Amino acid sequence: PKGKSDDEVMRFCQSFMSELFPHIGPNTDVPAGDIGVGGREIGFLFGQYKRIANEFTGVLTGKGLNWGGSLIRPEATGYGAVYFAAEMLGTRPATLEGKVCLVSGSGNVAQYTVEKLIDLKAKPVTLSDSGGSIYDPEGIDRDKLRFVMDLKNVRRGRIEEYAEKYRSAEYVEADPSLDHNPVWDHEAACAFPSATQNEINDHDAKNLLSNGVYVVSEGANMPSTPEAVRTFLEHRILYGPGKAANAGGVAVSGHEMSQNSARISWKEDELQKMLVDIMKGIHDRCAEYGGKSGSKHIDYVRGANIAGFKKVADAMLAFGVV
Repeated sequence: PKGKSDDEVMRFCQSFMSELFPHIGPNTDVPAGDIGVGGREIGFLFGQYKRIANEFTGVLTGKGLNWGGSLIRPEATGYGAVYFAAEMLGTRPATLEGKVCLVSGSGNVAQYTVEKLIDLKAKPVTLSDSGGSIYDPEGIDRDKLRFVMDLKNVRRGRIEEYAEKYRSAEYVEADPSLDHNPVWDHEAACAFPSATQNEINDHDAKNLLSNGVYVVSEGANMPSTPEAVRTFLEHRILYGPGKAANAGGVAVSGHEMSQNSARISWKEDELQKMLVDIMKGIHDRCAEYGGKSGSKHIDYVRGANIAGFKKVADAMLAFGVV
C-alpha cells in the first residue's frame, strides 16, 4: 500500500474481497493481517465481506475494537515472541532483564516486541524497514517507541526519520548488493527478527553469534534461511523458530473469533494471562519433544516439528484417514 491513497487502498480491498468471498468463512478459512495489511486494510476487507454476506461473523481477525476486534490482538505476535524468549532463557536459568536486544522491522510485530522488551527491562536498540535500519546504543525507550508508532501507523513514514529526530541513533541505508543485513551487525544477547522471510542468511547468523547473540526468537514467518537455521542449531543457541515463537498472534485470533461467536469481550488482563499460558504451553511441548536423553539442550526446531506433526497425525488417525 506504500504510496497509495486511502481511497485507492479501499477500492483494491473491496475488489479483492469480492473475489475472495466464496472461499472464506468463519468455519472455512479465516484471513488476518500481515505485511502491509493492518487495521485500515482489515476494516475495508471486513466491510466488503459484511456487505456481500449480509451478516456479522468473525471471518477476519485483527478487526477494530469497535466492531468485533479483540484487545491485545495487535500486540499478540510481538508479545508472544518475547514471552517465548523468556521461557527459553528460563531453562538456563536467566531473564531478559538488562539484555541488549536486536529487533528488525518497524511494523506491528516489531513495535510490540519492543514494547514488551521494555516492560521486561530489556534494552532494544535496533529497528528497520525496507529503506534501511537504525541503531540506537542508548536504547529505544517508551517515548521513542511512541514516536515510531506515530511515524509508522499514522504518518506512514520511513524509519530514517528516527535518526533525524534522535541524535543517539545512526541510520544505515538498505543496500541490496550487501551479503548481510546491517541490523544484525551489533553486539547483543538476543535477536528478534520481526520483519520478513529470509532476513537472516548464514552470514547474518554468523555475525549474530560473533556479536554475542545466544537467543533468537522469530516474530516473522521463516525469517532465517535454512543455512542460518543450521548455524544456530550447530552452535546450540536458544533458537525459537517462528512456527512456535510467533504463534501468539494466531492464538489470540482464535480468541477473537470465540468472542465474536459468543458476542462477548474479554478484559485485557484475562487475554494477557491466556497469551502467557499459551506461549508457555507451546514452549513446554517443544521442550518435551526437542530434548535429548542425557542432554540439557533443547532443539526447539525438532520439538516444534514433532509436536506439530503429532497433533495433525493424531487427528487424522482419529478421523479414520489412512
